[in-house]
Amino acid sequence: MGTQSKTVPFHRVIVIGGGFAGLGAAIKLKQAGIQDFILLEKANELGGVWRENTYPGCACDVPSALYSYSFEPNPAWSRVFAGQAEIKQYLQNTAQKYQILPHVRFQHEALAATWSDAKQCWIIKTNQGELHSQFAIMACGPMHEPVIPNIQGLKDFKGEIFHSSRWRHDVDLTGKRVAVIGTGASAIQFVPQIQPLVKQLTVFQRTPHWILPKSDMPLPSAVQTLFKYVPVTQSVMRGSVYGIFETLNGGLQSNAAMRQVQRIAEFHIKQGIKDSKLRAKVTPNYVIGCKRILQSNEWYPALAQDNVNVVAGALSEVKGKQLTASDGTTFEADVIILGTGFEVAEPPIAQRVYNRYGQSMSDVWQGSPEGYMGTMVADCPNGFLMFGPNIAVSSSAFIIIEAQLTYIVDALKQAIQKNIKSIEPDPVRMAEFNQRVQEALQTTVWNKGGCQSYFIDRNGRNSTVWPWTTFKLRQQLSYFNLSEYLIDHQVGVEAELV
Repeated sequence: MGTQSKTVPFHRVIVIGGGFAGLGAAIKLKQAGIQDFILLEKANELGGVWRENTYPGCACDVPSALYSYSFEPNPAWSRVFAGQAEIKQYLQNTAQKYQILPHVRFQHEALAATWSDAKQCWIIKTNQGELHSQFAIMACGPMHEPVIPNIQGLKDFKGEIFHSSRWRHDVDLTGKRVAVIGTGASAIQFVPQIQPLVKQLTVFQRTPHWILPKSDMPLPSAVQTLFKYVPVTQSVMRGSVYGIFETLNGGLQSNAAMRQVQRIAEFHIKQGIKDSKLRAKVTPNYVIGCKRILQSNEWYPALAQDNVNVVAGALSEVKGKQLTASDGTTFEADVIILGTGFEVAEPPIAQRVYNRYGQSMSDVWQGSPEGYMGTMVADCPNGFLMFGPNIAVSSSAFIIIEAQLTYIVDALKQAIQKNIKSIEPDPVRMAEFNQRVQEALQTTVWNKGGCQSYFIDRNGRNSTVWPWTTFKLRQQLSYFNLSEYLIDHQVGVEAELV
């Protein structure tokens, strides 16, 4: 396809987002013979979450052998768990190898994507102008927009304040009184890095996480050479890591099974912290797995240092440089670092995607996202959502990415070859699917583990997690069954992939 009109560029497919999901989509489109596509990236380089997060100690909490494309193994990983810079470089190297950069439109932020029944296309408004496409792949991911807590006086804090995903490298923390809000996946990485630098570190912890030991170590050159020249060895390692995560995922279906893993986490606390009062503060009162399970060897020893104070409660008010905890205790701080995570239950892109009736996904969902196979949403024909509702798994994001892309690209190939104008979920079938999902989640630790987590949306519904095994996820998304969807055919003969 060339142009739909003289003024508005038209493409067969537009991909929104230049992280691993968007890059993977671009690669798979090329490999399928679909060449008329562009990828919109708001920044001046690819990278996604690994471009945005540059805080000290930033690294993956999934072994690199599994946190990578299965079709593009990297034998040169320097550690079992790669760091931010290395992961970002892997992404950019992959984009160059598969010649994706000519398809990328940098500094193009998607402001709104609207399906038009009249034009039978997606109308995508960007900061650089309007674009049209037959198909749209929303690949922005959930770790995109930081959560800024609504704390009285926070905006008027007299010192420096920033979110961990927007790290201020120009702010010198040496000798400063620093307060950290939150104890999630980011905080457990950067707190041990800044603790030796600061004068006083106050950590506000609303709810502790269960944390397991992290089996991280440098990968010696001999191992890298083995991976390079005998690639099956790295494939075996990837399969082994996947098997471990899949076994753990199976345990998350049952509180009883997870209590065995919890014993390891309890012992990890005892090893890292000798003070019984501090141990009590950081020991969760819910079943492990209810919240995301974290990994660190440095977190507990850092909290046990003399210049660290763990506040078992929320920050309730800020006045000048004085911070007041929920129990009324006050502290002084020169810098506040928000380790408060991201909007996960509802993808941020949902506020910018509009269906045929002009309603945003957010307005339709009303806080409880629903889709079909975690990939398509009713009344949004030809629109595909990466990391959609109820598709999160406890292993690697790449399991989701590759499964979804197999499904999506198969849909596009069939639509193009069979001259299909539009595809959309059957609302009745979608409702039945979501009912099965919610029923399956009822007995899992995510729902019954006794905690409040980002898996649960503001209406108390688990809109995030895939309740079955990743084997089932991959099987369900291994091909696109047109009979499950509402199809609108164009008049004409079958077309070629372009």
